[in-house]
Amino acid sequence: MKELLNRYEIRRTLTAVFGTAIFAAGVNLFTVPIGLYSGGFVGISQIIRTVLVEYLHLNAGDFDIAGVVFWIINLPVLFMGYRVMGRVFMVKTILCVTTLTLFMSLIPIPKAPLIEEPLASCFIGGIVAGYGIGLVLKEGSSGGGLDIVGLYFAKKNKNSGVGRMSLIVNVGIYAVCAVMFNAEIVVYSVIYTVFYSMVIDKVHLQNINVQAVVITKKAADQIAGEVMKELGRGVTVWDARGAYTGEEEQILYVLLSKYEVGQLRRIVYGHNPEAFVIVEEGPDITGNFLKKL
Repeated sequence: MKELLNRYEIRRTLTAVFGTAIFAAGVNLFTVPIGLYSGGFVGISQIIRTVLVEYLHLNAGDFDIAGVVFWIINLPVLFMGYRVMGRVFMVKTILCVTTLTLFMSLIPIPKAPLIEEPLASCFIGGIVAGYGIGLVLKEGSSGGGLDIVGLYFAKKNKNSGVGRMSLIVNVGIYAVCAVMFNAEIVVYSVIYTVFYSMVIDKVHLQNINVQAVVITKKAADQIAGEVMKELGRGVTVWDARGAYTGEEEQILYVLLSKYEVGQLRRIVYGHNPEAFVIVEEGPDITGNFLKKL
């Protein structure tokens, strides 16, 4: 567990936890009071909550049971994800799912909407919730749910993916909302989800594939070993010679996702502050490349 105990990962983990609080606040304060439903596992939890409270008359007072339902339905998903994701990622995800459950359950839902205009609530709720979950993803974690399910099936079937899985499940969620409620709720819920997704894309450093070249005169083996251990990425090492200095050098080549670049630089400069790092986005990668969030 040493990977989780260094200052860099502690900071990232605390930021991700802070992101779950922002997300829960956006949902509980702006979308739930006007009867809107999120996509993904949060939306499923909200529908189950509505059935339990309004149809089965399970009264939990000010305690929102949607958070508890969210945690319960994530249990099998977290077990599934542990088999295909890295240990550090899964530990942080379990922590984020747990804190997200707590915040969704404890942040009070206003009895009257803070903003009467539904479209404005969709807009503000989408910005706040999207920013929160964007922070979670940016810091190398996730809120569980469809992210992990999509990645799991992407590894089993190259034609599958997170986007496709999210689309299928969200269509099902809003179809249920259309049957149980009314078309207006569905329309505003979709608008909220669009705003939410757009903000996530702005905050989260997208999983754009990048290629990195590291040129170093020392500690090449240590750098390569730490990259493979911490990031789970393969590294190719070449022996080289500087044309100007005539000194022996090593070139390390690694493919990774964009949000891992900061970790790579930290590893490289921790061993050699004078190393040269070149990063290029968007290479077309086929073959055995590990997909991550």
